[in-house]
Amino acid sequence: MPERAGTVAEVFAAFLKLGLTSFGGPIAHLGYYRREFVERRAWVGDAQFAQLLALAQFLPGPASSQLGFSIGLLRAGWFGALAAFLAFTLPSALLLFAFAALLPSISGTAGDAAIHGLKIVALAVVAQGVLGMSKQLCPDAPRATIAALAAAAILVAGEAWVQLAVVAAGAAAGLAFCRGVQPLAETGLQLRYGAKLGWTLLATFAVLLLGLPLAAQAGGLLAVTEAFYRAGALVFGGGHVVLPLLEETVVAPGWISPDEFLAGYGAAQAVPGPMFTLASYLGARLPGGEGGLVGASVALAAIFLPGFLLVAGVLPLWRAVAGRPSAARAIAGVNAAVVGLLGAALYDPVWTSAVRGPLDLAIGLIGFALLVAWRAQPLAVVLWCVAASVAGAMLF
Repeated sequence: MPERAGTVAEVFAAFLKLGLTSFGGPIAHLGYYRREFVERRAWVGDAQFAQLLALAQFLPGPASSQLGFSIGLLRAGWFGALAAFLAFTLPSALLLFAFAALLPSISGTAGDAAIHGLKIVALAVVAQGVLGMSKQLCPDAPRATIAALAAAAILVAGEAWVQLAVVAAGAAAGLAFCRGVQPLAETGLQLRYGAKLGWTLLATFAVLLLGLPLAAQAGGLLAVTEAFYRAGALVFGGGHVVLPLLEETVVAPGWISPDEFLAGYGAAQAVPGPMFTLASYLGARLPGGEGGLVGASVALAAIFLPGFLLVAGVLPLWRAVAGRPSAARAIAGVNAAVVGLLGAALYDPVWTSAVRGPLDLAIGLIGFALLVAWRAQPLAVVLWCVAASVAGAMLF
């Protein structure tokens, strides 16, 4: 813990700097956070940072945003947590909202090719995500098997509820078969509230998760709130893993076309900040009176809220959970199932929408090589895929 309490203004300024410059996705964000808050500002120590990161990865929701929320909470209380969220999120949310507004004016051969190039960006980025997560989260035969079975189940069934069943089955399989996983170590985290408020926040999370589907029957913005809250509440792994859940949220009911969805996902690679700000673009593109600024704001708040309720609720209870071997085994199984979920999404909808012929595949392979072999920034891959797609449309 820092020697003195921080101010909301300093938290906002620190996270705004990161919100404007943190390109590279959730893994890169963790590096930026550690450099800024452990090494440079010393707001938390290495042990505390590792513990907050373990908690963010243990829970569903956007891991990097939950970590930032927790750092802001420890530094300057509840308003510090809110300042951290707003400063880190608003730059990318505003950029994606602007892209949603400009999308209808992008037409013609070059415009259509540019939009298709963003879909190829999604292909390269999700493939990199599957590769990296499989190495980290499926290092042994039991977890690799869980991932493969999860992907097969999702591809064969093709129903939204299967994703939830796969995650639950992954937790059960982890308990049964992931015997070599080490339990998490607990390090003291000093909070300004106790277990009573923690349980209240967790109860609020559960009430919203169970109650919003009933309210959503009225339609309108309540249906939008429920859909994005559910996506934020049930995505383990954050980052690219939100892709299949959001696809089920907005494409399956016919709110947004698959092409629009993948174009937004590709555009999200070109901006700094958290991947979950894709909700800003999706909310803005919703049909009827639910779209625009109101839709973007509702979608953005709804998708982040469950993750923040969970991390704030569990923080004061973490000591009792962290050291249990069963918790580590269950989360190992969930993480493996998440790899399978993302692998299934790599095929459908990403591959099926992005690859129309050999040229698209060639562009995607070069983008993948730039990310994996050359460790290029995602922005560079966006520029390559869009430029190559436009050039291909003009030449062929």
